[in-house]
Amino acid sequence: MNKSNPPHDRNSARVPSGRLSRLGKLGSLATTVAGGMIAEGARQLAKGHRPKASELLLTPANARRVADQLAQLRGAAMKVGQLMSMDAGDILPPELTEILARLRADAKPMPLSQLATILEANWGAGWNQRFRQFSFEPLAAASIGQVHSAHTKNERHLALKIQYPGIRESIDSDVDNVATLLRVSGLLPKHMNIAPLLEEAKRQLHDEADYALEASWIKRYRELLANHADFTLPEVHDDYCTPNILAMSFVGGVPVESLAAAPQTTRDRVLRLLLELLCREIFEFRLIQTDPNFANYQYDHATERLVLLDFGATRLYPATITEAYRQLMRGALTQDRAQMDDAAQRIGFFSDYIRPEQREAVINVFQQACEPLCYDGDYDFGTSNLAARIRDVGMELSTEKEYWHTPPADALFLHRKLGGLYLLAAKLRARVNVRAVFLPYLDE
Repeated sequence: MNKSNPPHDRNSARVPSGRLSRLGKLGSLATTVAGGMIAEGARQLAKGHRPKASELLLTPANARRVADQLAQLRGAAMKVGQLMSMDAGDILPPELTEILARLRADAKPMPLSQLATILEANWGAGWNQRFRQFSFEPLAAASIGQVHSAHTKNERHLALKIQYPGIRESIDSDVDNVATLLRVSGLLPKHMNIAPLLEEAKRQLHDEADYALEASWIKRYRELLANHADFTLPEVHDDYCTPNILAMSFVGGVPVESLAAAPQTTRDRVLRLLLELLCREIFEFRLIQTDPNFANYQYDHATERLVLLDFGATRLYPATITEAYRQLMRGALTQDRAQMDDAAQRIGFFSDYIRPEQREAVINVFQQACEPLCYDGDYDFGTSNLAARIRDVGMELSTEKEYWHTPPADALFLHRKLGGLYLLAAKLRARVNVRAVFLPYLDE
């Protein structure tokens, strides 16, 4: 079998697979952070300063330590940081937001010896005889697994998503341990109730680690979009799949964010296609791929098709939620705040003890978020400061502890998806008539 050169181990990091070894990593992280605090405190005292504990904790050096250690653990430890940085970025301390945002970057790949052990455990001894070529250098390494390219002897070009060892079994304890670390370290506001978010993170991570489930979602989306000439999706190759390996056809393309230098018409078309797809997901399929990561989209210049990848974060949505969002958007279009208020109540945004001014603040957030929908014509995401304004309005909900209320998980994940599309639209400086995209679905 021909094969590409394996990666140098200095560019890789072994994934701790045992429960004790993973807990040990977190324990050593806490010790290292504490040591950093003591050292920084001594430096400050030597200069005649009496720093606060929070100032010692949230130093750039400690931020790097937290991010690097969570990235080495991968799995839930890394993913919970990604989820929190997307869902709660507006209410967390800026230093913690920076730590968590670092975890959105690719993780280091596994060393070759660990990868070889996994491949043999899943495909058996002599697994390499099934391939003409296997690239040991991963195409991507993330929180749950890494992706490799391979050519079979019957001329199939595959993309193989290989799960890190022990990830599935460590999800619940990892999430709890990371939450405890963040809580006792003082990195999380004491009044912030993250329990619902953590439980949802566990459920979402178990789904993402279930490669058989993801394979079923890929097949379902291929059926739903079979007659759509603008999208390309990978095909699942069941004969190479195992519980820890998801085998798909290799689909070529360039990263969607690389289109920033493409013609305006191309950038506009890509965002319009993604917004049209989101409309169908919400109101027609009631099935949404909720991960906003740009890496889930590529563009094939040869076919001018948008490539859709990674369906691990796919969620089914109940009709009650999608109909409430339909009502919410109608209310935004007609400036009917009472209709928007009723829709937000049905979705679950209001707690029993909510104050009138908080209720108004929630509606203000929705009104801001629907600005592209309410604009009559092509909305210019490149010149808009919409994201900053949504952040500022959202801060009204988090300046006092009694204002914090965790929305339902369905809402959080849908908002992550829409927020990700807004960020991509701004990056590509796209101009899209969002009203024209959504209006057919709101008239039903």
